[in-house]
Amino acid sequence: MRLQTLREARWIFAVLAAFTILAGFVSSAATLLGLALIAYTFYFFRDPERQVPADASGVVAPADGVVVEIVEKTETEVVNGMMRRVAIFLSVLDVHTNRAPIEGEVVYCEHYPGKFLDARNPEASLVNESQTWGFRNGTTTLVVRQITGAIARRIVGWSKVGDQVAKGERFGMIRFGSRTEVYLPMDCEVSVKIGDHVKGGETIVAQLRKETP
Repeated sequence: MRLQTLREARWIFAVLAAFTILAGFVSSAATLLGLALIAYTFYFFRDPERQVPADASGVVAPADGVVVEIVEKTETEVVNGMMRRVAIFLSVLDVHTNRAPIEGEVVYCEHYPGKFLDARNPEASLVNESQTWGFRNGTTTLVVRQITGAIARRIVGWSKVGDQVAKGERFGMIRFGSRTEVYLPMDCEVSVKIGDHVKGGETIVAQLRKETP
């Protein structure tokens, strides 16, 4: 458990603690329910360390979850060009910390209000509340989008524009079920397929084209 991650749940813990105390005056079953919800909240806000691969050209997954989409899309905020988009669905059982896919500088961060469709719905990428990030390393720029879901209602950002981040470093999180997308250069080689379960900061989702001397 990291204090920074648990801090995002402070009001949830406060409400559940109050509920559990009051439930003690009602029934033992209600008390057990409150304790179970507190235990689940601790589980949801877990934030384990990850072994970041040493592969310099490898792009790591920005989130835990299942790959639900691999498509070619025009990215209109940061790169303004065609990119390969790999979308990851995070269930309420997945770790929800987001991690930088490459080492580099945070060059873009913008939040957008929106709806709360099921994050597995492709339309969620267009209409749900989201936050877009740009990471630049040399001549390579990658884009990551945090997208809320039907249950998730808050996007958290810990980094800011101008920060230097290491590959796999935590830059934010999304509370409860959600979707995280990473936009990759067209000339990269995607290393995952739809249905694969990936780990943020650890699973390589693509190989960047190596620079020629």
